[in-house]
Amino acid sequence: MAEKVLNSIGPPDSGRKVDKETMRKMLEMSAYQIRKERDLELYIQDNANGVKKVLVLDNELPVYNTTVEDVVLRKSPTLKEMLSIRNALKILNDADVLVCKKENSVRFFRNECVALLDLSFGASDLHEIEKDGVVSLERGYTDGVAETLDLFSELLDYTPLPKDFMISNHIVIGPSIKEPGRETLFGPVIIYSIIHNTIRLFDDKIGTKEKEKIERLHMTASGREKASQEGSAVFEYLADSVLLKNPNLA
Repeated sequence: MAEKVLNSIGPPDSGRKVDKETMRKMLEMSAYQIRKERDLELYIQDNANGVKKVLVLDNELPVYNTTVEDVVLRKSPTLKEMLSIRNALKILNDADVLVCKKENSVRFFRNECVALLDLSFGASDLHEIEKDGVVSLERGYTDGVAETLDLFSELLDYTPLPKDFMISNHIVIGPSIKEPGRETLFGPVIIYSIIHNTIRLFDDKIGTKEKEKIERLHMTASGREKASQEGSAVFEYLADSVLLKNPNLA
């Protein structure tokens, strides 16, 4: 959503309009409260001493660190307010209270929204991911299997293997081990056939120069050689691997 808003922002003279609708949806996920004042749509977060962080949802997306009344005066003054020299100076120059605007405001709120996310997880969450993978496999839902593998890859630092190991229409992932002065090894390797909806574990470490092992990897993928684990047992293996890596998970 932040990227979509950023792409809608143009140079000052471009005439482009900020994607307010997408920005509004992102703001609704933040800890800010919406408030309408005069012709302004404001998003407000209380700070100490009555000072607030306020975003004005307009084409500039300014964020201020001041009171709501001060923002209203600067952004939508009445004729009577503009007759005051002190007010006129505030209206003409907001540098004393401006936090950020435009692209920087979008990034500011994106970071605020991300900070609200609870990214902690426990053993029960792992087993839910494992269960989702098993159910997706049983139903032949390849996108669900791929999503489960993506989640486990993030938790285990698995990456797609180099092209030397790649197999057409397969997801081939695993960890890499780099030791000084030695060839990088990969493994154990998870092999998922998108066409045949089969998943297998090649529980060995393999390098790009080990032609025999690469041949074994391909034979395991095709079912011509017995895999260390296959089917639902592979998801159980992945969940157990995360628990081994994080022994303090409850």
